[in-house]
Amino acid sequence: MTVELTDRIEMAESNDRRLDYMFELLERMPVPEGYKAEIVEGTITMSPQRSAHWEIIRRIVRALEDHFGMDIRVMSDVRIDLPGHENGFSPDVALLKDSAEFVQPDGSRGWRYQDVEFIAEVISRGTAANDYGPKRDAYALAEVPVLLIADPYTATCHVHTHPKGGEYQSRLIAKFGEEIDLTGTVLGLTLSTAEFPSEDRRA
Repeated sequence: MTVELTDRIEMAESNDRRLDYMFELLERMPVPEGYKAEIVEGTITMSPQRSAHWEIIRRIVRALEDHFGMDIRVMSDVRIDLPGHENGFSPDVALLKDSAEFVQPDGSRGWRYQDVEFIAEVISRGTAANDYGPKRDAYALAEVPVLLIADPYTATCHVHTHPKGGEYQSRLIAKFGEEIDLTGTVLGLTLSTAEFPSEDRRA
């Protein structure tokens, strides 16, 4: 049992070191403007943010600020390391607890996934497999209370709640234009998608 725990700690530390190294490489790479870079299961991915993508992000952030005020800890495209093999995500929208601290008790720098209350990911062409698959699973494993995946190509939102045992127990699908009732979650609000733009599948 002690050996197993030691192995798991060493694996986590090894993951952290490798993620740090990969993000250092990313910072030196000429990532094109308008692209988001993150690491999903040890693979660096880069995806463009189209106008519809940014518009949805902006409207979600605005709804959060209107509900909670301007002092909330909401951010976009900021690194958060998640459970699993080499997962360093840059969520489109992340809402953290008011008590979240960037410098951790062990002296390391970065936001803890344990402090995340809400994540929104907006699908870009080529990222759907990650967003609907390993990223969703990592958020569930991290017990992020609410995950919203907005897909401008299908004009739908997928809301995942009640994470348990590495899976979300509840899922709601809403079409763009509908209101999403999140009053029973940590957010305590109703999110309007009336102004969420859709994207041509051929774009």
